[in-house]
Amino acid sequence: MSRIHRCAVGLAALLLLAACGGGGSAIYERVDDCSDSARKTALRDYFNEWYFWYGISPRPDPNGPATVSGYFSSLLYTGGNASFPADRWSYFDTTANFNQFYGEGRALGYGLFVTGLEVEGRPDLPLYLRYVEPLSPAGLAGAVRGDRILSINGRSAASIIAANDYSVLSPASAGVNLQIELDGPVGHRTLTLQSASYELRPVTRAQMVTTPQGREVGYLHVKDMISQALAPAGDAMAHFRAAGASELVLDLRYNGGGLVTVSRDIASLVAGPRASGRTYASLLYNDKRAAANNTSYQFTNPPQALGLARVYILAGERTCSASEQLAIGLRPFVNVVLVGDASCGKPVGFLPHDDRCGTTYSVVNFESVNASNEGRYFSGLRPTCAVNEDWTKPLGATDEPLLATALAHADGQACTAPALSTRARPLAVRPGGPLNDGERPAMIPR
Repeated sequence: MSRIHRCAVGLAALLLLAACGGGGSAIYERVDDCSDSARKTALRDYFNEWYFWYGISPRPDPNGPATVSGYFSSLLYTGGNASFPADRWSYFDTTANFNQFYGEGRALGYGLFVTGLEVEGRPDLPLYLRYVEPLSPAGLAGAVRGDRILSINGRSAASIIAANDYSVLSPASAGVNLQIELDGPVGHRTLTLQSASYELRPVTRAQMVTTPQGREVGYLHVKDMISQALAPAGDAMAHFRAAGASELVLDLRYNGGGLVTVSRDIASLVAGPRASGRTYASLLYNDKRAAANNTSYQFTNPPQALGLARVYILAGERTCSASEQLAIGLRPFVNVVLVGDASCGKPVGFLPHDDRCGTTYSVVNFESVNASNEGRYFSGLRPTCAVNEDWTKPLGATDEPLLATALAHADGQACTAPALSTRARPLAVRPGGPLNDGERPAMIPR
């Protein structure tokens, strides 16, 4: 973990003083000309003004033969500075998909999420469903966490793992059929699914559980930091308060992030008066945008807040961006016990940019630090208790390894395994953009 020195001399030469600079030109205007030439020129200008790493990133000529998507990729920072790995996070999506997810709380697809990252390069291992969106085509058809995938559209799971190709799970439009053969908790069956726009359920489980020694614990699973999570999260905390919860387990293992205000508000439900009015996160832009855009977010003190001295956060390589921000934002004020695997390592965020030509670009615009000025955790936040996941166990079950470890720790037991010192796979091979429908690692300042 590094502490960010806002006026580091070494970065001044690289034009990366996210909080020491000022000035800059007016906010970039979107183009009305949707020709490839105009769009590439606009991208060049946007990157030069707003991209966090503009001072040390490539500057290719927009008049070359590259497509718009190829030109976008050629603008990304490729590494070379000791403080920052190469940009694997900036990406683009259709504006319709972006607005659907962050505005309407909906996603397009099947609602299936698999253990692809965990079995990468191991076709001898089983491929499981680790999560199913309840209101998605898959959820309504009866697919459940713990189902083992035998084949998809006639292609064996081993073949899919060997090719590391899960694109079939992210259809480009509604009405695309998918046939998936499963074997699991409810038996062997073959489901035929049709892609559709479905409503997300960012909070799927909120329940009281009891530790082996009788401590009352609130368990809350939050999948996405979108506005639709706030009401059920607040209701859950009110229930936990009324039930006398002495501990809280916040399950963020599959939470790729989302809106900063939502992560701040959920963190405030945890901390309550312990952090009220204090800095939750500061967003630091490049030297051109710092004076106008650097922003701090403060904790609130909602009436449902638990205000506990300790919180357990279940985490892993998909705990990303605004959900990592929640964990590190709480840390100066609350004892945060991370259980699971190291988080994904994305302490940077986006101001999504609609080009008015049907595409929204999510480009790294800022880095985030907490009240103690801690950030740049590009290798992820290390777990206090390193625990392997068992996808055959339902989320919220007291024998599910991550939750069981948290409950035992709350009873005073030591971690069952030491904290991980390194990741199982190099950071560079892990995807940074959308992983699946409904999975978009993001930290968006609204």
